[in-house]
Amino acid sequence: MLVIGSGLAGLMTAYHLRGRGSIIVASKRAIEESNTHYAQGGIACVMDPDDSFEAHERDTLSTGCGLCDESVVRTIIRAGPECVRELEALGISFERRRGRSREYDLGQEGGHSRRRVLHAGDVTGRQLIRVLARRVAEAPSVTMLPDWMAIDLVTTSWLRRPGPNRCIGAYFIERATGDIHAIRARHTVLATGGAGKVYLYTSNPDTATGDGIAMGWRCGLPIRNMEFVQFHPTCLYHPEAKSFLISETVRGEGARLINAAGESFMERYDSRGALAPRDIVARAIDQEMKRRGDPCVYLDITHRGEDFLKTRFPTIYATCLKYGFDMARQPIPVVPAAHYFVGGIMASVDGRTEIEGLYAVGETASTGLHGANRLASNSLLEALVCSRLCARTISEAGRPRVEDVEIPPWEIGAAVPSDEAVVVEHNWNEVRTVMWDYVGIVRTIKRLERAARRIRNLRHEIRQYYLSYLVTPDVLELRNIAAVADLVIRSAFARRESRGLHFTLNFPEMAMDAPPRDTIIRDPPGGPIAEG
Repeated sequence: MLVIGSGLAGLMTAYHLRGRGSIIVASKRAIEESNTHYAQGGIACVMDPDDSFEAHERDTLSTGCGLCDESVVRTIIRAGPECVRELEALGISFERRRGRSREYDLGQEGGHSRRRVLHAGDVTGRQLIRVLARRVAEAPSVTMLPDWMAIDLVTTSWLRRPGPNRCIGAYFIERATGDIHAIRARHTVLATGGAGKVYLYTSNPDTATGDGIAMGWRCGLPIRNMEFVQFHPTCLYHPEAKSFLISETVRGEGARLINAAGESFMERYDSRGALAPRDIVARAIDQEMKRRGDPCVYLDITHRGEDFLKTRFPTIYATCLKYGFDMARQPIPVVPAAHYFVGGIMASVDGRTEIEGLYAVGETASTGLHGANRLASNSLLEALVCSRLCARTISEAGRPRVEDVEIPPWEIGAAVPSDEAVVVEHNWNEVRTVMWDYVGIVRTIKRLERAARRIRNLRHEIRQYYLSYLVTPDVLELRNIAAVADLVIRSAFARRESRGLHFTLNFPEMAMDAPPRDTIIRDPPGGPIAEG
């Protein structure tokens, strides 16, 4: 069994599969490096006796703007408490209320009607990955392969084998040596995370280049709702603060959003103020900045005092102080940045895709939980539940025969070492700039047309480079972000309305004359531009 990715979804899948056979967990960087590692907020879950599954479901459905799959919402939310108890049994400690050790210290975030976000300080993701990586590595049946980047999936259709199409493994490049390996597997799980690096400004780490989505698309899987890109409203605005977000729980603890004149402005955009869902807050900030011509807005929580802030947000407090901002005494400058991809590979709640033997879990997958907009902290919940269900499905599937299907050696062909690496960096920056300028928080048909033309040309250039030179991780990531950019643009073109995270000035209202629909792109293997 092969798990590609080492965030929460990948590690939990591997953990649940331990003892069921040999498992390989491949990560293109260090095992601990993933989007999960940087998650500050926590896990949305009904753990308070005064809360209810029904209330959490209503909040999720409302935020999803009519596109959530209600059965998926129910399944994931109701499985949450058991998964949380499982994490605690593994050694993960969630904060309890001071003086009340039996009660969780639950946070509140935008779109939630109650406090229901479990957290481990303000470094929840780091604690999750630290414990899970150790637990998975301890299992004798698991082999960890850090610095192994997946190039592409291998399917029987690509090999021109008769019968139903089936995934039998993947090609990888070993970062240290440049060697290319084939790993054959009865079951392959894509858990490669999101694609925030498609945009110039993002809260995501450098690893978030949409690899799983791009690989799934290239082998013919349907890709759903890629127009819905969530921009986190509050990333620290500082030239040296790379990708550092200020958790939504800071607003949950009473922070106000103010402009450079010191005016609280969110009340003009939504009655919920700073605790409106992320799409509303991000658009409001974007509009406020454009209206005034300011480079950022500010998050003001000075009224809570130094002792509270150091205790509740120790990492955020220390990081802001490092960049010259004392959040107990001055507002924090913030801007929106690309944060989470709601769309992805169409997958069932247990990770199954249309290709036998291939699964997708976590941010790589589109299960129908989030609809048109993800409710804050539902992503870690989804990763927990779906990884568990995915492992169960794989365990029950038995041992399909793949021994008679060999993966051929990687063919170098006429490729030579590159002497034009500057081209990769230039194209990388151009893809991200085009997406930020034309396919960002607010869109228009004209902007999308400009983006489509430029990304199309860039993809042709990237393909020629990919075929001419020896494969490197940088080229692979460039190839993947360009493919994901194309999917986002085409999906945004297809949705002629504004809904959730997709807002276009040409169609500023939500379509009410027809039932909500998903945007699904289904291309033949290789996509519109055949990949080498």
